[in-house]
Amino acid sequence: MSNSKLVDYFNKQPRLGSLSTANKEGKVNVAYFGSPQMTDEKTIVMGLGKNRTFAYLQENPYGVFMIMEPGKAPTEWKGVRLYVKMTECQTSGEKLEAFKARMGAAGKIIYALVSFEVYDIKPLADFGQGWEKSIG
Repeated sequence: MSNSKLVDYFNKQPRLGSLSTANKEGKVNVAYFGSPQMTDEKTIVMGLGKNRTFAYLQENPYGVFMIMEPGKAPTEWKGVRLYVKMTECQTSGEKLEAFKARMGAAGKIIYALVSFEVYDIKPLADFGQGWEKSIG
């Protein structure tokens, strides 16, 4: 399976995913989001409010996105864990304003436009099958 399948899976709507972060002391935070988008196989872009996720990323740029959904059987779940590093954070400028405008009413709470680089991909439950089989 190519990484373009990963982009399609990540961007599929409707869906929720969680982003886990930790501050410099190691305190953990997790929050759910529906709007992050993969722009290519290595890049995720999202808007953030002035919140704990944003604050923790300022101290520690690493995090994990987890996207999951029910499979065909009631006990079967599909999903991936994407290990990321924040590479860019804009709190002003044209790109941020354009992003906020695309988000409509939700754009009013966006404080920053954040980009992440995906540096590792794991299946939701890792039994050695590889991430590709966990979203198929």
